[in-house]
Amino acid sequence: MNTPEELAYTAEHEWVQELDDGRLKIGITDFAQDALGDVVYIDLPDTPKEAEAGAVVAEVESTKSVSEIYMPIAGTITDTNEALGDSPDLVNADPYGAGWFFIMTPSADADRGALIDAAAYTALTE
Repeated sequence: MNTPEELAYTAEHEWVQELDDGRLKIGITDFAQDALGDVVYIDLPDTPKEAEAGAVVAEVESTKSVSEIYMPIAGTITDTNEALGDSPDLVNADPYGAGWFFIMTPSADADRGALIDAAAYTALTE
């Protein structure tokens, strides 16, 4: 499985990339998309959407199951990946690139303590 070192991860299989402006880009990991199988539909949140860490903010439907996507830390979702509406398979083809889900602005008091590094995520999925 591909687990880029520069990203942070959650135990629920989301990846988190800090952007230059301090916002965070969120998607699901290569491990998660592989476990799901062929992604056929993604229900993304309306924006802006404020949510606490751990809140369900999106759903992914695949040929195998429906899975929930969780907010990695508290904040406001400001943008969603509109391309996933027409091409949900981008999640399978490029989970760390074109298959991202949403961009969020963390709350001022957001706790990043639940995020883990690539080594810890790899250990979790082995």
